[in-house]
Amino acid sequence: MSTIFSKIIDGSIPSYKVAENDRFLAFLDIQPLVKGHVLVIPKTVTDFIFDMEDEQLSELMLFAKQVALKMKKVLPCKKIGVTVIGLEVPHAHIHLLPINGISDMDFSKAKLSFPSEEMEAVCSLIQNA
Repeated sequence: MSTIFSKIIDGSIPSYKVAENDRFLAFLDIQPLVKGHVLVIPKTVTDFIFDMEDEQLSELMLFAKQVALKMKKVLPCKKIGVTVIGLEVPHAHIHLLPINGISDMDFSKAKLSFPSEEMEAVCSLIQNA
């Protein structure tokens, strides 16, 4: 099954990649709730995160942790919030959000938009943390 995330993985859709290895990818959400909102995905398509094999799920979380620690170093926030919703795209993914309060994780809020220069700057900050 091909998803929008599959197209990001294969490069047919551009993205702001903040971290990548042979099994996982982290990139900026282009419709973020807050500046620096990152999505972390496995490179193999699994619709529901809890359908992943235990080892892969563990590795995904450890990869997300590495990204979150970098985000915390360079983005102005109290913590990095973590959520899994799984309804938007049929490809398992974790949301990492720099937060200063619980309202920063309210997915019913209007999504934000930032110019590409700002997205590139945030991406670079996280990559180089």
